[in-house]
Amino acid sequence: MTDTPWEPPLAGDESAHLLGALDRLRTTFRWKADGLDEHGLRTRVGASALTLGRLLKHLAVVEDHMFNVKFRGKPIGSAWEDWEGGDDWPFTSADTDSPEHLYRLWDDAVARSRATLAAALADGGLDQLAHVSTPDGRHASLRRLVCDLIEEYGRHTGHADLLREAVDGRAGEDPPPGWRQVS
Repeated sequence: MTDTPWEPPLAGDESAHLLGALDRLRTTFRWKADGLDEHGLRTRVGASALTLGRLLKHLAVVEDHMFNVKFRGKPIGSAWEDWEGGDDWPFTSADTDSPEHLYRLWDDAVARSRATLAAALADGGLDQLAHVSTPDGRHASLRRLVCDLIEEYGRHTGHADLLREAVDGRAGEDPPPGWRQVS
């Protein structure tokens, strides 16, 4: 095992590269959000309403929505039974969640997504069609969903960069070699 297991392969197949890119972004995002108390998770920058706590909860929802709703056509899952309100609820409700709860939501959602994705890849690969479709009936492929999730993490990992630096100065593109999740 290397001391940077989040690095994508240097030369792998398409699935390995896409999953490697996704896991590198997930790991970098988690590193940016890791080990913070309520104050750190609620810190804002400028006029933006984003916080690391809000991003943790939002990305947990995105993980479950991507693989439960869009891919499998099932309800989002029991982790979200207390959903109240509209699309902003994951952001606004995060303000009253404990750090432990926010970290657990994200960690558990990522674990579920990894398991679903591994099973899907073993049972049909990236070309298989997802449940989600356009109004004219064309279905997205699993490849498209993975690429959409990479894009989502790319956007929010950039936000997390700015937010974490404002909290305690943590900066950098990737976790340092040997980094292990704290919380």
